[in-house]
Amino acid sequence: MRRRGTATAVAAGVTLGALVLAGCGGPDSGAAGASGAELSVSSAYMPQPVSASMAAGFLTIANTGSAKDELTSVTSDIAGSVTVHETVGTSMQEVTSLDVPAHGRLVFESGGNHLMFEKLKRRPTQGQKVTVELHFAQSGPVTVEIPVKSATYNPKTGH
Repeated sequence: MRRRGTATAVAAGVTLGALVLAGCGGPDSGAAGASGAELSVSSAYMPQPVSASMAAGFLTIANTGSAKDELTSVTSDIAGSVTVHETVGTSMQEVTSLDVPAHGRLVFESGGNHLMFEKLKRRPTQGQKVTVELHFAQSGPVTVEIPVKSATYNPKTGH
């Protein structure tokens, strides 16, 4: 009888271990964790700043997941602060967060939503890369290397 009890305990332990491991992967892993959002970043660039104290940044955050998320903040070692700006019509305003819709995109583009790097610690030049960390309400942080382009750079994609 004792052997049967041990075998039952081992089987239960193996089953529990398999269930725990099953929860670690799958479609909700990666930058999303258990949030249901699946985030990726593309089309990132920073025009070489013309000001010694400020710069702008542009990128696209795609969400192929089944749940929305929110970009809540951005940090970078190159700036004292990085703020998120929303453009509605011709008006620009700083916001505390922007939605990244499920199965959608959040686009930062010239003349639209954008990142503002303020109190630059150094002035990045064309050919360099600027590291930023994007922080989300549900997903884990995403680190992005943003290439610095010419001050007049105009991407073919419009952003």
